[in-house]
Amino acid sequence: MARTLTVVFGSGKEYDFTIGTDELAAVTEDAAWRWFDREYTELDCQASSPVGKVLVIDKILNVAKFSGEGRFAGDAAWAQDYARHAARLLDRDKVRVDVGNAAIGF
Repeated sequence: MARTLTVVFGSGKEYDFTIGTDELAAVTEDAAWRWFDREYTELDCQASSPVGKVLVIDKILNVAKFSGEGRFAGDAAWAQDYARHAARLLDRDKVRVDVGNAAIGF
């Protein structure tokens, strides 16, 4: 079953992605973790938790935030990778990543 992931920034612009069953099956959970770990480190994201523990939701939100709307608009291949790896980790049919409000909804 295909998954839908929407990324929303404060501008009101939404970036919608559909991740097909085959595309999702090609990514293991471990590979998705490694992808977000790498992006999180490369972007020099900061933990939002005062105790320093970084949850998967924090990584997904912060990678979108620190990458910025411009990357989603200008780098379709990277944006699809983001959506595919987030869909694998969150394992839900429909996901909404609201960067402006720092929230993920299902």
